[in-house]
Amino acid sequence: MSPEALFRLDGRVALVTGASSGLGVAFARALAAAGARVVVAARRTALLDRTVADIESAGGEALAIKADISDPEQCRAAVGHACDRFGGVDVLVNNAGIGTAVPATRETPEQFRAVVDVNLHGAYWMAQACAAVMPPGSSIVNVSSVLALTTAGLPQAAYTASKAGLIGLTRDLAQQWGPRKGIRVNAVAPGFFETEMTEQYSADYIDTVITPRLLLGRFGSPAEIAGVGVWLASPAGGFVTGQTIVVDGGMAIT
Repeated sequence: MSPEALFRLDGRVALVTGASSGLGVAFARALAAAGARVVVAARRTALLDRTVADIESAGGEALAIKADISDPEQCRAAVGHACDRFGGVDVLVNNAGIGTAVPATRETPEQFRAVVDVNLHGAYWMAQACAAVMPPGSSIVNVSSVLALTTAGLPQAAYTASKAGLIGLTRDLAQQWGPRKGIRVNAVAPGFFETEMTEQYSADYIDTVITPRLLLGRFGSPAEIAGVGVWLASPAGGFVTGQTIVVDGGMAIT
């Protein structure tokens, strides 16, 4: 295959969760640009429709599905809709996630469970639903976080625990489904990117805590993490499984 063909996803169907904003939109657009038909899922349907419109205006095909991935039945229903519309699922990007910044001495069980239910349990339910219909050669990309590997000065026990758990889940599913199903399972661990989420941080926090740890001296562009997702989903990443690819501008090693 030519270098260009290695990164193509023509004829593939990709499902991206949390595709109503931020990195989820970037993943969806990049997969569509690589030739995949894309199913975007999230709880906010109005924003999902905007993602679909963006993909279709660029000549791609997309379908929006409202889904709360913390509910296993809604995960199975989303996969069913993808199969009905496009005939199957070949790529899953488990991007949906939420977080809190609550001191551990004050965090309630409900707050902690809500984060884990989406970030870890939800990723598992969606992977489980997709694996039931995925053919050999399919790929799952779980979106973890650099905060699974380091800290960033905020009290984020639920978020970091759930994202660290996702790395362990990635390894286990890779060893289960690689030999039996021919499904590759990897994770990406993004650092700080220019998205709606990072806009919520104060300038003082960014300037004093985060920027000094970024070896490249800047936040990442969403396209820079989306490209890694395309690589892991495409034939170019065909011999990669069970891995966590850290895309953080060097933050985890400072």
